Amino acid sequence: MKPNIIFVLADDLGYGELGCFGQKLIPTPHLDKMAAEGMKLTQFYAGAPVCAPSRSVLMTGLHTGHTRVRGNAGPTNPTAQMLRKGDLTVAEALKSVGYATALIGKWGLANEGDEGVPTRKGFDVFFGYLNQTHAHNPYPPFLWRDEKRVALRNTRHPECPEAQWKAGAGWAEEKRDFAPDLMADEALKWVETHHKKPFFLYWSLITPHANNEATRGTGNGQEIPELGAFADKPWPAPDKAHAATIARLDADMGQLFTLLKKLKIDSNTLVIFSSDNGHHKEGANDPELFDANGPFRGLKRDLYDGGIRVPTLARWPGQIAPGSQSGHVSYFADLFPTVVELAGTKPPPKTDGLSFLPTLRGKLGAQKKHATLYWEFHEGGFSQAVVMDARWKAIRKKRLDAPVELYDLANDPGEERNLVETQPALVQRAKELFRTERTDLPEWPIKQV
Repeated sequence: MKPNIIFVLADDLGYGELGCFGQKLIPTPHLDKMAAEGMKLTQFYAGAPVCAPSRSVLMTGLHTGHTRVRGNAGPTNPTAQMLRKGDLTVAEALKSVGYATALIGKWGLANEGDEGVPTRKGFDVFFGYLNQTHAHNPYPPFLWRDEKRVALRNTRHPECPEAQWKAGAGWAEEKRDFAPDLMADEALKWVETHHKKPFFLYWSLITPHANNEATRGTGNGQEIPELGAFADKPWPAPDKAHAATIARLDADMGQLFTLLKKLKIDSNTLVIFSSDNGHHKEGANDPELFDANGPFRGLKRDLYDGGIRVPTLARWPGQIAPGSQSGHVSYFADLFPTVVELAGTKPPPKTDGLSFLPTLRGKLGAQKKHATLYWEFHEGGFSQAVVMDARWKAIRKKRLDAPVELYDLANDPGEERNLVETQPALVQRAKELFRTERTDLPEWPIKQV
């Protein structure tokens, strides 16, 4: 029987925010157990340093120089943040070979009525948020079920602009329905209903992302039903809530693994857990308190590793060796070729990814390696980054004529020593890759500061 595939994506979870990746202040026992029963991927990269393009890379297997959605365009340019009919997704490929497919959580790649909504891009079922501004709000007035709104019992805060609230964003006064809990229940029920045939669940969390609008309104954008074990910590309120959010996320993962065992599908289910980009400095939380980026430089919106290297775990009893760890360099574009290989179907006709299934199964001799990983970022100018030969990292920030920075990740993972003066050949190679690893897209012109 074809294996089930569950991909769980946290939102703005930093590399160092899980116990198994070095976190000291926030217990994450269920994800730590996942690591003990499976594999830690220590050099796994998100598709981008912000959410929408990262998800576009994940779904299409194309990096940000080729994928459709290359940034967070928001309401000012919605067509630039929408997948199109011709953009093949992981879900479409798996559905075509008999998989039941569901997206529970945040999509970020279309708005109401667009051709890129999840139910038109390969998902049988969708429950959650269409765009990321709506997904800022964990106590929204509504969620989407397929292509219809489902009203919730939360009520608008008097200081929240009505236009925001009508769009689903803003912040609530009466907080009755915590959307992450609703989505966790939905994900578990869907697995229980569909476990007798091969399935693909994309569980796209909104935690621990902050409610940016609430931060501007109340000063605390880290919203959570209860602080639990963190209530008495000598920390500011946003930090207590941030920690509680991660603990709640971890508890949801524990429920998932309990269910897989109960249904007796544990050994036929690959579960991958990751994050869409590095940790955020939003919601008034202090990432330094939690050492959220671990040993790396940067955070969300940075192309340094702190913005794009993400905590990633894979668990598949009987297939992935327990307690294993891999430094194989991989990223979101690799998911597509990996899961279609698992499903026994053809790789996508166009992809920037490589299957990392041999790594998961411990067959290192069969694992192909990337010569190049590429990112581009369209906020605050036009920035680019490339990893060459799994070791050399080059970055150019904001302008095409900006100086290139070069780092040796093997000996300087914190990207502290710029080697641009001593490695001219690598700098020239990076400049050429910055030119050749992308194609122009009208919706995403190069804008320099």
